[in-house]
Amino acid sequence: MIPLGPMRRWSLAAQLFALQAVLVVLVLGGVGAATYLQFAADNERETAEEMLGVAHTLAAVPEVIDALDDPDPSAVLQPLAERVRADTATDFVVVMTTGGVRFSHPDTAEIGRVFRGTIAPAAAGATTFTETYTGTLGPSVRSVVPVVDDGRVVALVSVGRTVTAVSRELGERLPVLALIATAAFGLAAAGSWLLSRWLRRSTHDMGPAELSRMYEYYDTVLHSVREGLLLLDRGGRVQLANDEARRLLALPAEVAGRRVDGLGLPDALGSALAAGERRSDEIHLTADRIVVVNQAPARWAGRDLGTVVTLRDHTELRALSTELETIRGFAQSLNAQAHEAANQLHTVVSLIELGRAEEALTYATAELELARHLTDAVLAGIAVPELAALVVGKAAEAGERGVELGLGEGARVPDGLADPRDLVTIVGNLLDNAVDAALDGPEPRWVRLDAGIDDEGFVLRVSDSGPGLEDPEQAFTSGWSTKPADGMGRGLGLALVRRAVHRHGGTVSAGDAPGGGAELRVRLPVAAAVREPQP
Repeated sequence: MIPLGPMRRWSLAAQLFALQAVLVVLVLGGVGAATYLQFAADNERETAEEMLGVAHTLAAVPEVIDALDDPDPSAVLQPLAERVRADTATDFVVVMTTGGVRFSHPDTAEIGRVFRGTIAPAAAGATTFTETYTGTLGPSVRSVVPVVDDGRVVALVSVGRTVTAVSRELGERLPVLALIATAAFGLAAAGSWLLSRWLRRSTHDMGPAELSRMYEYYDTVLHSVREGLLLLDRGGRVQLANDEARRLLALPAEVAGRRVDGLGLPDALGSALAAGERRSDEIHLTADRIVVVNQAPARWAGRDLGTVVTLRDHTELRALSTELETIRGFAQSLNAQAHEAANQLHTVVSLIELGRAEEALTYATAELELARHLTDAVLAGIAVPELAALVVGKAAEAGERGVELGLGEGARVPDGLADPRDLVTIVGNLLDNAVDAALDGPEPRWVRLDAGIDDEGFVLRVSDSGPGLEDPEQAFTSGWSTKPADGMGRGLGLALVRRAVHRHGGTVSAGDAPGGGAELRVRLPVAAAVREPQP
C-alpha cells in the first residue's frame, strides 16, 4: 500500500456511507414533506366533499322547507341544525335566507345576523360551491348549497368545519407517516451499511486518493517492466496483459476476458498457460520469439484468484548463445588445428633431419591438400561468407569428434537467398543435430551437406549416418529431442529452423537418408536474380 502521510483520510467505504446517509435523509425529508402536503390537500378536499354532502342532505329535508313558512323558523331549524351538527361532527350548520340572515348557528347570539362568507353562487342555484373562509368561528372549510322549492331557491344551507379541526385530523395521521419514514430510513441505513461493509472489504479500507495513487503507480510499473506479465483468472481468462506481454506474444488489442488458449498462441503455449499449473523457466516458441515462461498461483486471504504468468524474451540470448557456441567451435577448431599443425611440422622437421626430404615433402603436400580440399569446396559453393565460415568451423569441430563432415558435389548456396543470420541458424542447427546423430551410429560416422537450386527453388539437405528418426513428423516440434532432457531447453534447435524457414516462406521436412540415417530437407523460394548465374 502507498502511504498518503500521517493524516489518514476517510476510507472510500466511510465516505460512501456518509454520502448515502445524507442522501437518504434528504430524500426521506423531501418525500415526507411532499407526503404531508399531499395529505393536507387530500384532507381538505375530503372535508369539503363531506361538508358538501351534509349540506345537500339537510337542504333536501322537508322540515327545512316547512319551517320557512312558520312565524319563527329558528324554533324548528335551530334544534334540527344542532342535531345534524352533533351527528356529523361538524363545527357549524347554518340555515339562512337567500340574503344571508341566519336561522340557526352554534352560537345562538348569531341567529338573525348576516352570514359571513360567499353565498352568491348558491343563491344563484350553484350546488357544489365550497371555500375556506374566516367567519365567526375562525377559518373554516365550508359548503353553501341552495334549498329549492318548486324550482325556486328559498333558503341556503351552509355546513363547515374549522381549519383547526381539520388540522387536528391531519395530525392524527402524522404518527403513521413518521412510522413509515422511520422504517424507510432504517431499511436505507441498513442497506447502506451492508454496502459500505462490502466495499470496505473490497477496497481494503482505503480512500479514493489511495486507490487512485495505487492504480497510477501499479499501472505505471506493470506497463514499464521489461518482463511480460499476464494475470489469468481461475477459468484461464486474461484479466491483465502489460505492454511487454503483448509484444512477446503478439496479442490482439482486446484480450481482457478472453481465454488465453483462444488468442492465437501456439498450441503448446496456449494449452500450458490455460492449464494453470505451476511452471518454472519453461522455454516456448511463439511465431518469431523464444520466451521463458514462469507461472504461479495467485492467492489472497486464502482465496484462489487464478495464476500470474511472467514472460522473458530469450530470443536475443539464444542468438548470442548460438554465436558464442559458433565462435567457441572456431576457437576449438583453431586450437586443434594448431596442435595438429605443430605435430605435422615436427614430423616434417624430423623427416628432414633424418635425411628423408622427399618423404617429408610428400607428407606435407598431402596434409595441405587434404585440409585445403574442403575449404576450397566451401568457398567455391557457398557465396555467403558467414555461412561458409560456419561450415568450415563445423567441419573442424566434427572432425575432432570423429565425424567426417563433407560437402556434396556441386553444392551451391547463392548470395541474397535469405538473411545470413537465418541461414546460419538453419544450417548450424541442422549440422549440430546431424553430428550428434552420427555419433550414435556405427562407424564410419559422416555428415553430408547438399544444396542447390532446382525448378521449385532452393533446396538444402543434411544427411547423416546415425540411427535415423523414429517419428519424422515430430522432428521440428518445439521440445522434441532425441537427447535426454537437461533443463537447458532441449528440442529448440529444429524448432528454430522451422521458424526461420517459415519466415522466408519455405518448408521443412524429414526422412531417411539414401545411405542410412536421417535426412533433413529445407526448401526456400528464390528470386529471379538469385537464379541467374553470377558474373
